Amino acid sequence: MSQLGKTLVLFGLCLTVLGVLLWALSSFNIKGIPFGRLPGDIYIKNDNFIFYAPIVSFLLLSAIISIVLHLITRFLH
Repeated sequence: MSQLGKTLVLFGLCLTVLGVLLWALSSFNIKGIPFGRLPGDIYIKNDNFIFYAPIVSFLLLSAIISIVLHLITRFLH
């Protein structure tokens, strides 16, 4: 149970660092990629309603994180 607690704390710290990094870089284009404004991101605006779903941006972020984690686990084992 102690190992699970340590893992959860480490995972939480990594998510916090990633969140702060994304928040700090949200106004910049990363090498020309307008993260959050890619084609395929859904943006609907009515009189008193705004719906925004950055689907393609999340897919791109997921692919990048998966590749990085795969490379890390490959080099550690």
